[in-house]
Amino acid sequence: MTTWRLLHTPAATGAWNMAVDESILEHIYRGESMPTLRLYSWNPPCLSLGHAQPFADVDMERLKLHGWEVVRRATGGRAILHTDELTYSVTGREDDPVLVGGILESYNRIAQALMYAVRELGLPVEMKEHADQPATKNQNPVCFEVPSTYEITVNGKKLIGSAQARKKEGVLQHGSLPLTGDLTRICQALVFKDEAAREVASQRLLTRATTVQSVIGVEKDWETAAQAFIRGFEVQLGISFESGVLSPSEEKRAAELVKEKYAHPSWTEKS
Repeated sequence: MTTWRLLHTPAATGAWNMAVDESILEHIYRGESMPTLRLYSWNPPCLSLGHAQPFADVDMERLKLHGWEVVRRATGGRAILHTDELTYSVTGREDDPVLVGGILESYNRIAQALMYAVRELGLPVEMKEHADQPATKNQNPVCFEVPSTYEITVNGKKLIGSAQARKKEGVLQHGSLPLTGDLTRICQALVFKDEAAREVASQRLLTRATTVQSVIGVEKDWETAAQAFIRGFEVQLGISFESGVLSPSEEKRAAELVKEKYAHPSWTEKS
């Protein structure tokens, strides 16, 4: 058994959520924090962009009209609208038994825990072992449209979107489990050449991604999903959790990262 910290943090802004994940990673690198599973949510809803995704993908007028925020992640991938979901983050050193071995090996390991969790919620999930290559070179801005290797699907539809970054400080992986709601809302926050293209993208998304409620016909609340995630990590990865809170130092550094990076246009709006 390996011991990790378990964090349940209150719903927060996108900039704060991303800053907290990075702050935790820095503290683990310095030996000041334990490897951590953090479970969280977003308020208000927030569009997150992959670290290399063009800001030009964002329709700021529509985004503001809905009262949504935008943030850029430290991890790759495409856009996700965070609302009505459980978000998880895993942070630890590269030599941690769960995270050792490179991106695909550790991604696969974590995916086993995610599979266990969503099966506990009653979903007949499968793992996408090899990523499909899109039929065209169209760079779709929506993360949930195409499953990548070792991501979780139901009847061929993507259920959990995850991304990992490996830095000198260690490993950060985070991902989203949509619990309920209309997945096509993300298309209201992105730029399309016209409304017909927006509608086509919305309909295509519904054929390629899904939510927990859409699959099983009932709504699972955030706490129920969170407990399933904890069990998945305990059973599949042999982790023993100690419930904790952010340290004062982690909170202080997160606040600095919000100001310097995640809420700053130089990071969020880069092309």
